[in-house]
Amino acid sequence: MSNLSTLNVLMCKLINGEYTTGWTGSGASTSDKKIGVVGLTMFDLRRLGKIGKLGMVGVNGGKFPAIRQHLQENIENVYKDMDTSFEEYPKEGNIDPEAYKDAIDKMSPGDAVIVFTPDSTHYPISLYAMERGIHVLVTKPATKLLSHHNELIAAARKYNVVCFVEHHKRFDPVYSDAKARAQALGEFNFFNAWMSQPKSQLETFRAWAGKDSDISYYLSSHHIDICCWILQDKAVPTRVVASAATGIATGEPYNCVPQTEDTITLLVDWQSIKSPEHKGTAVYTASWTAPLKAGIHSAQHWYYMGSKGDINVDQAHRGYDITVDETGKTWYNPFYMKYSPSETGHFDGQRGYGYISIEKFIDAAREVNAGVAKPSDYDGHGYPTIANTVLTTAILNAGRISLDEKRAVGIKKSGDEWILE
Repeated sequence: MSNLSTLNVLMCKLINGEYTTGWTGSGASTSDKKIGVVGLTMFDLRRLGKIGKLGMVGVNGGKFPAIRQHLQENIENVYKDMDTSFEEYPKEGNIDPEAYKDAIDKMSPGDAVIVFTPDSTHYPISLYAMERGIHVLVTKPATKLLSHHNELIAAARKYNVVCFVEHHKRFDPVYSDAKARAQALGEFNFFNAWMSQPKSQLETFRAWAGKDSDISYYLSSHHIDICCWILQDKAVPTRVVASAATGIATGEPYNCVPQTEDTITLLVDWQSIKSPEHKGTAVYTASWTAPLKAGIHSAQHWYYMGSKGDINVDQAHRGYDITVDETGKTWYNPFYMKYSPSETGHFDGQRGYGYISIEKFIDAAREVNAGVAKPSDYDGHGYPTIANTVLTTAILNAGRISLDEKRAVGIKKSGDEWILE
């Protein structure tokens, strides 16, 4: 739909913004996101005519000169016809934890905000934007509290805006194909997911690890959402029990706050919607204390078993590895983000599911602005809308309560809302 108007977008990053720019405060990230995902995708979509004005908001305006230099050296000077300019907030090197309000106040209804900030800030930033008629793409987890997620569902409907959660794994061709094939495997019986990142990430996340959020919210949100997506209209979660390992993140050299867990496991009971006799069990485990030289940034795999068959997915090893004398063997995943340029020298990652996840939101916002679609239409398309992802937040929130209060936590529907008990 080339006749759709361009979309003005504000990128919210607040702290260092590894996922937005690839810059961590001490230079380029050492992860697999060295030049980021959100900013690069926005710059390319602007080049392709889908994006109009671009802004970026943080807390410390003094970081922007280094971020601009990083983007120019690693994106603008690498890819042909790529413009990395943006309007910054706060300006003139000021420090303002609520600079996002000033930035959003300068926007117009129908513009969009992309929120990649610490977990506890997702809710207030997203709500502030939606109340002003701004479309929102918020990173996972959408919120830490189920009550806040329910409020965002209500706000999206009240203000008639698009609100997606950036669960990019829904757009991984392996995951989406597996989701479709799982529908023919009968009643759900068992799901097991593992996801981890190396201990070096604790250096990047020290500012908020254990204080603002935990590793379950940060990583298990991926595969909990995939499980909820597979089981949508098939089964519902009813009970959560959590357990955690500790001792690495809080020790040398990471020295995270005392309450920081290393590895968190959630055990979740599921009840079939159609068959009272069928109950399932799911185990979701996440860790940020994995070994440093495993050849992968994120170890991630999951197993699904139904009454008529099973599925086994290893996303970390895609049959593509490179060995270098100095660094050893590394497994790459260009299906997520392809950073190597095209034959013409342009950015060539438009087919990556990290890119597609963001582009789907941009397209949805533009279609709603043009009057060719309603925000509620996307709830029925399998997209990770704020309404379609509520059970992911319910499980994560229940897991946190289970850890803190050392008890099982129930999940049930009360009227039109999901609640914990």
